[in-house]
Amino acid sequence: MLVERIEGKWIEAFKDVFRLCAVKPGEVVAVLSETQSREVLVELSELALHQLGARVFHVRLPSPAVSGVPIRSTGSSLAVGGLEPVVQALAATGMVVDCTVEGMLHAPELPRILAGGTRLMMISNEHPEVLERTKPTPELRERVVRGIKMLASAKRMRVASRAGTELEINVEGAPARGATGIVDKPKGVGYWPAGLCLCFPKRGSVNGTLVLAPGDVNLTFKRYIEAPVRLVIENDYVTKIDGEGLDAALLRSYYEAWRDREAYATSHVGWGLNSDARPEAMMMYDRKDINGTELRAFAGNFLYSTGANETAGRFTACHFDYPMRGCTVELDGVKVVEEGRLAADLMQLT
Repeated sequence: MLVERIEGKWIEAFKDVFRLCAVKPGEVVAVLSETQSREVLVELSELALHQLGARVFHVRLPSPAVSGVPIRSTGSSLAVGGLEPVVQALAATGMVVDCTVEGMLHAPELPRILAGGTRLMMISNEHPEVLERTKPTPELRERVVRGIKMLASAKRMRVASRAGTELEINVEGAPARGATGIVDKPKGVGYWPAGLCLCFPKRGSVNGTLVLAPGDVNLTFKRYIEAPVRLVIENDYVTKIDGEGLDAALLRSYYEAWRDREAYATSHVGWGLNSDARPEAMMMYDRKDINGTELRAFAGNFLYSTGANETAGRFTACHFDYPMRGCTVELDGVKVVEEGRLAADLMQLT
């Protein structure tokens, strides 16, 4: 296990990222955390913001109670718990640095916080070494923005792999989003590690078969797939999970534990663009050291996720992210990823 202490190089890394987020001297910035937050991230955020001349204050909340099924990898922190004074305090700032365990990306309070004109930067619950390796850059931002434009103008996404994946996805009218790792405009949201494009399809938009092959990732479990798992998807919902190994058995039991049909529904689909994110990274760290977010972003992965989907009006606390290797992703017949490699026009920079 790596040591979690303040390193000068990590303060510099945080400063670099906050500079990209346009933090200015005198700007009021809130650092949001909870009692189970990774304390080194809270401290690094404060020190970096202080050195940039920001006026920093902390909002620290008790981590919420947990009952029944453990919740991981949701992006929907429950820490704020609807507390209006907290929402108002955060909304009144220039920027919120989010160090909660799960993050505020899909938290119910986020729209009201952003409505005040602030912007939010989520620091994923990773060891600082992971963040150091995957710092966002202007070049990554350009690549992601280009991908968002492609996705926003597309009508159909097709995904296939030699392992047997065959998905047809209607992406027309699905909000296209991207994680550039940089948030410098009011009401914007960013997170780090970053570098992916995705969309949340409308109801009844996803059909086909998804085959998780050895080397693909069940990110919620922080586990590489070791035996094939075949998911049948009909009108957005996983209707069948086939597979003889432990991976399929664990998936079936966790989904069933929620007793919630929406847990099986498509959340978002997309692909990774970050050439600094490593698909093998989970092999290099203890599970306690990482959240695994960089695996959502490694260049050329296809990311399929189940769980909450605001576009389709579906809400659930159960969430799975499946970054997959070796897939081909087409938008209206044009390949943006070919067998796990980004198309040349996505890699080239202007």
